[in-house]
Amino acid sequence: MSSTTTTSTTARTSIDTPDTPLSEVELLIGGMTCASCAARVEKKLNRMDGVSATVNYATEKARITYPAGIGVADLIDTVVKTGYTAERPAPPQPEPEQAPRDPELATLRQRLIVSALLAAPVVLLAMIPALQFDNWQWLSLTLAAPVVVWGGLPFHKAAWTNARHAAATMDTLVSVGTLAAFGWSLWALFFGHAGMPGMRHPFELTVSRTDGASMIYLEVAAGVIAFILLGRYLEARSKRRAGAALRALMELGAKDVAVLRDGREVRVPVTELAVGDRFVVRPGEKIATDGTVVEGASALDVSMLTGESVPVDVTAGDAVAGATVNAGGRLVVEATRVGADTQLARMARMVEEAQNGKAEVQRLADRVAGIFVPVVLVLATATFGGWLGATGDTAAAFTAAVAVLIIACPCALGLATPTALMVGTGRGAQLGILIKGPEVLESTRRVDTVVLDKTGTVTTGRMTLQEVYVAEGADEREVLRLAGALEHASEHPIARAVAAGAEKRVGELPAVERFENVPGRGARGRVAGREVAVGRLFEELPEDLARARDKAESSGRTAVVVGWDGVARGVLAVADAVKETSAQAVRELRALGLTPVLLTGDNQRVAEAVAETVGIDQVIAEVLPEDKVEVVRRLRAEGRTVAMVGDGVNDAAALATADLGLAMGTGTDAAIEAGDLTLVRGDLRVAADAIRLSRRTLATIKGNLVWAFGYNVAALPLAAAGLLNPMIAGAAMALSSVFVVTNSLRLRAFR
Repeated sequence: MSSTTTTSTTARTSIDTPDTPLSEVELLIGGMTCASCAARVEKKLNRMDGVSATVNYATEKARITYPAGIGVADLIDTVVKTGYTAERPAPPQPEPEQAPRDPELATLRQRLIVSALLAAPVVLLAMIPALQFDNWQWLSLTLAAPVVVWGGLPFHKAAWTNARHAAATMDTLVSVGTLAAFGWSLWALFFGHAGMPGMRHPFELTVSRTDGASMIYLEVAAGVIAFILLGRYLEARSKRRAGAALRALMELGAKDVAVLRDGREVRVPVTELAVGDRFVVRPGEKIATDGTVVEGASALDVSMLTGESVPVDVTAGDAVAGATVNAGGRLVVEATRVGADTQLARMARMVEEAQNGKAEVQRLADRVAGIFVPVVLVLATATFGGWLGATGDTAAAFTAAVAVLIIACPCALGLATPTALMVGTGRGAQLGILIKGPEVLESTRRVDTVVLDKTGTVTTGRMTLQEVYVAEGADEREVLRLAGALEHASEHPIARAVAAGAEKRVGELPAVERFENVPGRGARGRVAGREVAVGRLFEELPEDLARARDKAESSGRTAVVVGWDGVARGVLAVADAVKETSAQAVRELRALGLTPVLLTGDNQRVAEAVAETVGIDQVIAEVLPEDKVEVVRRLRAEGRTVAMVGDGVNDAAALATADLGLAMGTGTDAAIEAGDLTLVRGDLRVAADAIRLSRRTLATIKGNLVWAFGYNVAALPLAAAGLLNPMIAGAAMALSSVFVVTNSLRLRAFR
């Protein structure tokens, strides 16, 4: 006893210290059968000093944060003492070619089939008096007994476990209700008049006055168990389908890889890859892990990872992600990330963390589910007493009380959020949208302003050659050929843009002799026998080129003057190109009721030119990286609910400050960590898709909860009033859970 006290004191002392390190663990919880089970486990864990736990009924996992004074063994012990099992998840293993059958689902299916085959004749005999032959009731007993005892065994075991821990769950309601119906039937058959040859039994949907000694409820006991087993089976299958997107994501990666060792290809399992290893990817093969192309050129099918249907061209120096498919030539790739650090693994981890979370609306539902069962037991007792006092009919009172016990299932409440969240986040992952948690969904509903970072978000983030102006009498191809050749020798971003643009338009470029960089002004050198100069190296320009330069600069572009032998021959306009899809993305964001704002550290003229191109009215330019946070705060102070879309390190703080942060997956790790939503594809249109999917998922959660609450609010008074036969109540209760899961599965069709 003293040791326990010491542990608690230590834990309490440690958590009172602000700097106490907290650890986090995920446990698999076994034995949960409804939302009230999850609520009980969560409540018990959260009673431990310094422990914060979230238990998810749909995923059957607990995510627990605990202080230094408590160990994982203590957490598992608490769960076991509550009447359930707990263990750490097994480390991920390579998936076999053919996934094994789920033994739990197979057992449930077997129990359902046997129970349904035995219960069907019992229900038919009770419902159709014309089928009731002499001594039919004894055949019903013979068929119903295995259903109640063996078919209902999971409910009875769970109810007994709960009773030993002074608790009650949905299993308690089912077990007490069906055993009461079966027990009454046994009494009526052996000690009443129901066992007499020639006994006939009318079937009614509502409660009526009868002679209790001649009434049997075998169809209620067997039918309810069969219906609830059907509901459990459909629910379990649907939950597996709801989590299918995450499992598919985990299984996308390659299983083995051809690694280059001493110049030879050696086939090894992908788990043996290390950072720095070089491996070969042939056409049609998956890239084994994140890396950089060192040899070859190809097109990659990235649709599995980002949802993008257009293949992406890659060549030496380009980064590639694991699980994408090489659709073209042979590649040699150097591994830069392996195992849990890869983009695929991080995506899967983010999706799983989101599925394990709870929205605020679900926390309310869990609290209701936690107290619901004891309230129903009291209500059933009150119903029995009320009917008995009002009518004096024990059988009618008993029937109404059993109907109350059976109709009141809180399962739909527990499934409302997790199933919608599992399907929504899984579908998002397939489309290249990663939702960090359920609280993000609630933020998307309120957002009215979206702040867009310019560089890398609205624009490509790379300087490109936009326009070419040539002096009268000059040849455009010659201007490009000589300028491109000279700039090819420079490492400056503008020079690289000119060289790449020239090479794309005129083909191979000649060599450069005597290259000279002129800091801050440009470059000069000898190309094809001519003295070529590029940049601000000409004192005078012809009138037409001067106008071209002014036009380029007024539209926010950088003007590069090209000439040779001392004469200016052309002007090249270079700029950070606007992404082809950005204008459409802005239109889609406006259609969602959002006001777009362009935010950039670039100069006002450049920012306004980009804003005009994509259709944004409000521009905030020349902002230092550290001031982006202040801009977001100012907008929020004006009463706006702000979403921020960005991709750079300098956007991370603003993403975290905004009500909703959307990080471009093509950006930096800091931005991705700070965002609430990650857009794996570098396409701004996905931001609109992400907000639409989040809103649709939240709407589905709310619809599920309205149904679950409404069902119980409407059904309980009907049952207490004697307007529901217990067997009909059992069918309705089972179908309510199936409805909630099926409604959530509609999110899989989101486009």
